[in-house]
Amino acid sequence: MTKVTYEVVEHNGGYAYRVGDVYSETYPTHDAAHEAAADAAKRQQLGDETTPIQYQDANGKWHEEIARGGQRPETELVDETAGETRERD
Repeated sequence: MTKVTYEVVEHNGGYAYRVGDVYSETYPTHDAAHEAAADAAKRQQLGDETTPIQYQDANGKWHEEIARGGQRPETELVDETAGETRERD
């Protein structure tokens, strides 16, 4: 099973979450970035419908794929700025 890790980090004078080498938008507070990362991780668990997805890779290139509804990845939220690690499955 695929595992996706959302990591809350300091970024561009604020906070963001990172998946691999790709950063989210910058949030003004740690709590806002943490909440956004938790929401993104939670949404990865929703499913049961096959749906098209779009994502941007670390080089800025956009990709389109079909996500099969029954193939949801395990997610993890790592927030070392708050000393927390939470796994969702």
